[in-house]
Amino acid sequence: MQKDKVSIITGAASGIGLAVANAFAEEGIKVVMADVNEEKLKSAADHLNCDYFAADLSKREACKSLVDYTIEKYGKTDILVNVAGIQNVASIEDFPEDRWDFMISLMLTAPFLLTKYVWSSMKEQRWGRIINLNSIHGLVASEYKAAYVSAKHGLMGLTKTAALEGGEFGITVNSICPAYVRTPLVDDQIEAQALNHGISKEEVISKIMLQKSAVKTLLEPSTIAEVVKFLCSEAGNNITGSALTIDGGWTAA
Repeated sequence: MQKDKVSIITGAASGIGLAVANAFAEEGIKVVMADVNEEKLKSAADHLNCDYFAADLSKREACKSLVDYTIEKYGKTDILVNVAGIQNVASIEDFPEDRWDFMISLMLTAPFLLTKYVWSSMKEQRWGRIINLNSIHGLVASEYKAAYVSAKHGLMGLTKTAALEGGEFGITVNSICPAYVRTPLVDDQIEAQALNHGISKEEVISKIMLQKSAVKTLLEPSTIAEVVKFLCSEAGNNITGSALTIDGGWTAA
């Protein structure tokens, strides 16, 4: 990757977003880290010597302000990595409607808006990379995760549509679809399920979370960051509209 590139990374205070920010910073890429947790975000950004922008990206005006801030400071945006997301586990009949609205806004509408707002900058330069941190649940479903699965399936549709529109302008758009990644969000789920089922955390991982996977180990955020870097390199120039599946064989059957 060229060192004159400017990136926006959402969900950057921890987990995958933080790992991507760290990988970019090591490459000399300018990074604007975005997250709703301002205290944690500031600490992470200071550690990496990156810019940060605290915002609730479920709000349209926050998405616009994030892109405006980046372009006003650096004159452009070359790379957008949409990572921010949350989970809520409940049956359809019990799923909180407000929670549905929030999750769709954060995980589907925000990536659309951010893509829309960075598009003219990328189009003008005739170069851009948009990477949507999707999920294996963007390709297959699991019960009790209606909002998450719906948002991620929609994100795959957005990825494909944007890829078709961006190709002639040198803009590539891809989804990365991992199985479970060892993040604070997943760690909390592991602990809760271990208590609920009366089993060890290791058994939760192998027998519940990765039951459908051939490889019974969690992914590390740094692994996902390396895939993001690959998509932003020259080797990724002709990869667009794709779902890069990193699922330990989940969808092989």
